[in-house]
Amino acid sequence: MKTIASALALALSLAAPAHASPGDAADAKAMLMRGIGFATVQARGQVPAYAEWLKARLVAGGFAADSITITPLGETARLHLVWKGSGKRPPLALAGHMDVVEADPKDWTRDPFTAVEDAGFVFGRGASDNKFDLTMIVATLLALKAEGFRPARDIHLFLSGDEEISGATAALQAAEAKAAGVDLLLNGDSGGGLVDDAGKPIFYTLSGAEKSYADYALTVTDPGGHSSRPTATNAIATLAAATAKIAAYRFPAEISDITRASLRDAGTKTGGPLGAAMLAFVANPADAAAIASLRASPDTVGQIGTTCVPTMVKGGHAPNALPQKAELNVNCRIFPGISIETVRAELEKVVADPAVKVTVAGDFHSAPPSPLRPDVVAAVTKAVAAARPGVVPVPGMDAGASDSLFYRAAGIPSYGVSGLMMRGQDVFIHGLNERVPVAAIAPALVHWRVLITEMAK
Repeated sequence: MKTIASALALALSLAAPAHASPGDAADAKAMLMRGIGFATVQARGQVPAYAEWLKARLVAGGFAADSITITPLGETARLHLVWKGSGKRPPLALAGHMDVVEADPKDWTRDPFTAVEDAGFVFGRGASDNKFDLTMIVATLLALKAEGFRPARDIHLFLSGDEEISGATAALQAAEAKAAGVDLLLNGDSGGGLVDDAGKPIFYTLSGAEKSYADYALTVTDPGGHSSRPTATNAIATLAAATAKIAAYRFPAEISDITRASLRDAGTKTGGPLGAAMLAFVANPADAAAIASLRASPDTVGQIGTTCVPTMVKGGHAPNALPQKAELNVNCRIFPGISIETVRAELEKVVADPAVKVTVAGDFHSAPPSPLRPDVVAAVTKAVAAARPGVVPVPGMDAGASDSLFYRAAGIPSYGVSGLMMRGQDVFIHGLNERVPVAAIAPALVHWRVLITEMAK
């Protein structure tokens, strides 16, 4: 593992060659591959080094050093660039995250933190999540700066450093955005689309909502005792009964304007029984048969309501003692507009046992969906058409959460507008041998150029 200083020195020495024009696909690929070389995982202290390297690239491209702030937070950091515009319109924000999830080299075919180009792909941890779009945004800003583009509004670039864990840096950045009067956020960490085996685009999703993330702790305590003297109560047995109830429970089906649009589009394109179920649910969200079919598919169950699943359990303190305590973690992905406390109360009702204490296991946030603003829809439609002719964006809801959660909670409409489109079988976000197609880089640069210039007019 490199120290921050040595990693920074290495990164700066590997800056793109002078002949590479800013924003050009070859330079963007080189930037992406250099970025993967920073092991920006929790506890390695590499995020500040990556942030400094990005700042160096931006300054070399013409941005003033004092327009870029890197703020440490523990072993991570956040980066904030302000590109001053003419002030004709309220500020616009762009966002991405510098951190990535851990990767064990023993499990990978290649070193996850040494980018490799092979068979038309760039391999490495973070290649898609989220260093691809982060790089495309930075490359596009560099190209526009070099061309003398003058935005009609201030452009804020917020790069967080702990999206994969606590989200503390994004929460601070959302507060900064609110104080700066930011009008909306374009997030490169959600949205995007798929292509078929021939590279033909299938669909593009404009993400206007995300499910909230929350963990809940179910705890049972008991006096315990010697295992040879069983009592009428047993913490593990009581928790097991509660676990079974949670696993069997299904929250009510939900639909919103965004999921109605995405399910209608997906149903038409999917076809077969699952496609028919999507269309039936859109026509009648109370259709029991359609709900059952959609809940049976991992691809759609998260689109029609809140889901809660047991994920971790621990209990007991000795093999020959009655357990004094047993704990279960329940992970929930909450439909937009439903509060974290509402779900906690529902879980308590489902368990229906006063011996089981149900609490929120952390500091979590919920946020409403963002309105489908005509200016955003128009700009994204134009960007996608320029990059991938023939594709019309469809609004969608992410089953997971990103930094947009904090901006929406602060009252800033946020939209997932990734420029990445690739085959479904090549998507290995958080998984082994993560990769992105080299052929996806040029269209993504077109996507971000059109999107930024349209929104910054």
